[in-house]
Amino acid sequence: MWRVGHLAYGFAVRLRKRNSLCALAGISFRTSSTKTAPLRTRMEYQDAVCTLNTLQTNASALEQIRQGRSNPQLQLQAMIGFIERSGLTVDKLDNLNIIHVTGTKGKGSTCAFTERILRNYGFRTGFYSSPHLVQVRERIRINGHPVGKELFAKYFWQVYGRLFETKMNSETMPAYFRFLTILAFHVFLQEKVDLAIIEVGIGGAYDCTNIIRHPWVCGISSLGIDHTQILGDTIEKIAWQKGGIFKPGVPAFTVKQPEDAMRVLKDRAKEIGCSLQVCPSLVDYDSDCVPVTLGLAGQHQLPNASLALQLSHAWLKRKCLLGEKSVNVVQVFCAFPHMQNRLADTEWPGRNQTLKHGDITYYLDGAHTMRSMLACVQWFKETAAQVLLFNSSGERDSAAMLKLLVPCHFDYAVFCPNITEAIASCNADQQNFNVSVDYMLTRCLDNESSWRLHNSSPQDQVSPQRLIGDAPCLVPEKNAETLVFPCILSSLQWIAQGKDSVLVNPDKTQLPVKPSVMAKAALLREATEIHVLITGSLHLVGGALKHLDPAMSI
Repeated sequence: MWRVGHLAYGFAVRLRKRNSLCALAGISFRTSSTKTAPLRTRMEYQDAVCTLNTLQTNASALEQIRQGRSNPQLQLQAMIGFIERSGLTVDKLDNLNIIHVTGTKGKGSTCAFTERILRNYGFRTGFYSSPHLVQVRERIRINGHPVGKELFAKYFWQVYGRLFETKMNSETMPAYFRFLTILAFHVFLQEKVDLAIIEVGIGGAYDCTNIIRHPWVCGISSLGIDHTQILGDTIEKIAWQKGGIFKPGVPAFTVKQPEDAMRVLKDRAKEIGCSLQVCPSLVDYDSDCVPVTLGLAGQHQLPNASLALQLSHAWLKRKCLLGEKSVNVVQVFCAFPHMQNRLADTEWPGRNQTLKHGDITYYLDGAHTMRSMLACVQWFKETAAQVLLFNSSGERDSAAMLKLLVPCHFDYAVFCPNITEAIASCNADQQNFNVSVDYMLTRCLDNESSWRLHNSSPQDQVSPQRLIGDAPCLVPEKNAETLVFPCILSSLQWIAQGKDSVLVNPDKTQLPVKPSVMAKAALLREATEIHVLITGSLHLVGGALKHLDPAMSI
């Protein structure tokens, strides 16, 4: 098994060299270590992550898959095959006492609330989520903490070795997310958790987590339009996909949904044969109890917390801890003090998160849809903001999201790709082969153009006729300075202007900046306080946290 892993690591090194980033503005990029494969018998964490990254689908292959997507039902059957090749069976998953959660927005927060509540009862919890922010092991948590590096490496090579050794003829290795899902199941079984909270990746019906046959309870958070190429372009199609996690006889809960989405969910529940109940508003819980407070900021977290209370309550009832027999009726029950406290204690980095570094306050939220960006603005609008750091990935309408941010009246709008730093000794956790560098940079320039357009007054906009032929291309006046940087670190360093001691650490490379760009930072150098909103992508937020919260990289 170790020999297999060693060979795979060597392949990972070659793949990293082949995909090393091209020069940008005279800067040479390196996404991870180029050291030769170590001669040792025990594989370390970074070796495992580098090998894991070979399972990513590169950008060109991913586009081919999107153009000719195979039967999704066959993909689910393939997942079962991978599970069996790894040494597990679908039957064994029944032992995990699973809570299965999907939704468009809030499913991760709902899982975080639920995990915190049930851990307080003394249960040993497993929690699988995506994506990760800084380190891939964040996706697989035991008792609220990312699985340790040694355990991650140990279990990774166990699963990878079994799958690699059983490759025959046309059989392949599972793709990145599928592998991590299998690994999570393996870790939870080996670590003997009392329950596992599983967050769906995309959709529900054909998501690889939906090989779960007998969850204890299912939940659906707020639904909206996202991942339309995979799930469909209407709320009804998306609701149909999300309702695919329902199982016969298994209680299911959801928050208030758009009317069309709710109708589809009810039809799916009836068709599959499960009860579906709508959670009450958080303010409707027993008024005799102390008012419920949340550890996660934002009004949009209220329905997530209510859903988490109902999921926890239903799971506990099935464990006979509450002495009640039926789970078919949603009750506006008193949130027991230990439940309330755990809602207040819940942490979920990168979602409405605030970090204060001296005179600089960072506001981080991975909002990447129209609804989540509206919630982000609602959370942020009371702040005297100065700087926006933005990026958007995938095929999302970043121009529309940027328009929602205009009322915040930023002094600066800064754009960069989801590249953590220009020169990195080892950054395998955030290596992404799914998107080309050229594409990321093009999106940044497009975002800058969109921001300028949104911030120009009608009289300043150039008429199309003026751009025909040899007419000069005029740039409209704008209310905020816009800048594009090659990586997240260079963006943060320019914004901070030496005022954040974490970013001036000698271990962090300080990239040279043109005098004309430095001149634009006069307002930042003079400001007594700098407020920075980092949003548009969880990958952007994760890259920022890598630099702003070094403890997350340990």
